[in-house]
Amino acid sequence: MNNKASFLKAKLGWLALFYSITCGIIYLAITTQYQPDDQLTYLRVAIFILLMPIILKYLVQLFTLPFYSISERLNARRGQRQLGKKVSVLIPAWNEEVGIIKTIQSVVDTEYADLEVIVINDGSTDNTHKLISSYIELFETQKQSNTSLKGIELRYLNLTNGGKANALNRGLRVATGEFIITIDADSLMDKLAIEKMLLRFSEPKVGAVAGNVIIGNKSRPIAALQQLEYLYGFFFKRADSVFNSVYIIGGAAAAYRKSILSELGGFDHQIITEDIEMSTRILSAGYKTRYAADAVVYTEGPSDWNGLCNQRLRWKFGRLLTFIKHKDLFFSAKPKLNPYLTFLLLPMAVYAELTLMIEGLLLTVFYGYTFLTNDFFPLVFVIGFMSILLTMQIMVDSKRKHHLNLLVLAPLAWILFYLIDLVEWQALFRSVKRLARRQQLQWQKWVRVGL
Repeated sequence: MNNKASFLKAKLGWLALFYSITCGIIYLAITTQYQPDDQLTYLRVAIFILLMPIILKYLVQLFTLPFYSISERLNARRGQRQLGKKVSVLIPAWNEEVGIIKTIQSVVDTEYADLEVIVINDGSTDNTHKLISSYIELFETQKQSNTSLKGIELRYLNLTNGGKANALNRGLRVATGEFIITIDADSLMDKLAIEKMLLRFSEPKVGAVAGNVIIGNKSRPIAALQQLEYLYGFFFKRADSVFNSVYIIGGAAAAYRKSILSELGGFDHQIITEDIEMSTRILSAGYKTRYAADAVVYTEGPSDWNGLCNQRLRWKFGRLLTFIKHKDLFFSAKPKLNPYLTFLLLPMAVYAELTLMIEGLLLTVFYGYTFLTNDFFPLVFVIGFMSILLTMQIMVDSKRKHHLNLLVLAPLAWILFYLIDLVEWQALFRSVKRLARRQQLQWQKWVRVGL
C-alpha cells in the first residue's frame, strides 16, 4: 500500500473513531432518565427547537466529511491535466511594507513551471513601492543565472489608491494565465499550494477553489485563538466541497478560472469583502466551488483586540451586503443551483447570525438551568464533543505539526469559542447599525508585525 493510500486509510480511521464516540455520546444523552414533570421541560424543549436548525446543519456536515478524502482523490486524478498550465498570481498591496517582500518571495519559491506574479500597489504611502522596485531589480538579476526562475515572470502595477477590488481587476486585465490565484500581502504561500489548487479544477464547471488559510503568528494568546478558529472553520469547508458549494473563498488563498472571472465582470467595487461576493456570484451562475485542504497559505492575524474587532466588522458587514445582493439565492429551486447551498448553507448562515444576536440570553438560560438543577450532563457533553472534534481536526490537517500547540487547548475550546463569539457579536451589532443608518465602511487595517 502506497503512502497516499495509507494516509487516506488513517484519516478515514480517525473519522470513524470520531463518529463512533459522537454517536455513543448522543445515545447516552437520549437514554438519560427523563422527568416529564420537570417544570423546566418546556424551556429545554424551546431551546432545543431554537437550535435544531443549526444542529441539523452540523450533523449533515459531520456525516459528509468522510466523503471528502474519497472525492478529492478522484478529483485530483482528473485534475492532473491542469498542471503545467499558466497561472497568474495577483498580490494587491496597500501600505504593506512589513511583509510584502516575504509574500512575493514565497510565491516565487513555489517554482511553478509557468508562473506570472503580478504585484499591484494600490497607492501605498509607506515604503511599499521602494521595496517592490528593489526586489524586482534583484529578481531579474538572479533570473539570469538561476534556471529554476526561468519560467517565472514578475510584473508590477503601481496605481493610485482605488480599493482592493479595483486593484484586483486591474491585475486581472493584464494577467495572461488560464488560472488566477490571489494572495494577501501579509501571507506566505506553501511551496505546493499552486499545484494542489489546480488539481481541484477537474472539470470545466469548477469556477473557484479555496485554499487552507492557517494563522502563522501563533505565539501570542490572541493569535492562538484565531489559529483555533481558522482550524475549526476551514475543517467544515470539506463538507461544503463535497457538495461543490464553498461560498466563502477568502482572498488570502483563492484560485479562479480566469474565463469565469471575465464572464462575471470581475470583482465588485461596492462590497468591501469582494472575495466572498465573488465566490457567491460564481455559485449563483451555476458553477462549482471546491476546497483544497492541502493547499496551504499562512496569514498574519491581528495582534491586538482592536484590530481583530475591526477585521471582523469588515468581514461581517461585507457578508451581510453579499446576502442582500444575492437574496434570490435563498430557498431557490432553480435547476442550475445547488440545493445544499440554497436550502441549507445560506439560510443557516443567516439563522446563525440571528441566534448570535441573542446568544447572551441563551447562555444565561443554559448555565442558569445547569446550576439550578445540578444537571451537568449537557455541559459535559459540549466540553467532550468540542475536545474530541478539535483533536480530530488537528489529526487530519495537512499541517498537523503546526497545530500541535492547540492540543493542550482542546479541553478549553468550548470556553475559548465564547471569546470568538463575543468578537463576532460586536461585529454583527456594529454591522446592523451601519446597515440601518445606510453607512459605508472603509478599509480597516491593523498593526503588522510580519510572519
